[in-house]
Amino acid sequence: MVHEGFCLPTDIHRIAYCTDVDLAGEEEYNVVTVTLSARPYREPGARHAGHSSGSSACGVCGKDSISEALDVQARTRWPGAVPLPETVRRLPEIVREQQRVFGRTGGAHAAALVSPDGDVLVVREDVGRHNAVDKVTGARVLAGEDSAAACLFVSGRAGFELVQKAVSSGVASLVAVGAPTSLSVDLAKRSGLVLYGFTKSDRCVRYA
Repeated sequence: MVHEGFCLPTDIHRIAYCTDVDLAGEEEYNVVTVTLSARPYREPGARHAGHSSGSSACGVCGKDSISEALDVQARTRWPGAVPLPETVRRLPEIVREQQRVFGRTGGAHAAALVSPDGDVLVVREDVGRHNAVDKVTGARVLAGEDSAAACLFVSGRAGFELVQKAVSSGVASLVAVGAPTSLSVDLAKRSGLVLYGFTKSDRCVRYA
């Protein structure tokens, strides 16, 4: 929930596993309750009332209009430098060296926070792109560190929802191995986020 309400590490009072008696066994360590000591910068939005079973939608889920989806409240952005294009092109290989789950299974996405020089600060993997990004942000928050950084790297495409998360967490740039959507580029330009797509060792494309 940290990415929904936006809070600082110092605002977190307690994080604990949910103990609801009706949780199934596989859910016992998959759901947590976060207790804050201060109000978040932004209240979590109400869940969309529409039907969602069987939906393959992502990115603008729970929004009723494009203008609502583009209304993203940004935190103070990383004030320093961002990786240069030659560093950007090296990121897939740099992060790949730390993708242990992908190395074993070939079926996991990765997200990483990276310094301006390409040093990996934290990397996390998950079957879902969004979850991998949330894990990276959560790892920084739990370590008492700021989620803002020079660059967020993702191993898949730059979907709109990942640009949302990047803007909300305060990172200065987003580098994706895959393509961005037009809505991703629009939000990145509106928010001042540097956005790269189609990144590999011999090329990268800057969209914003």
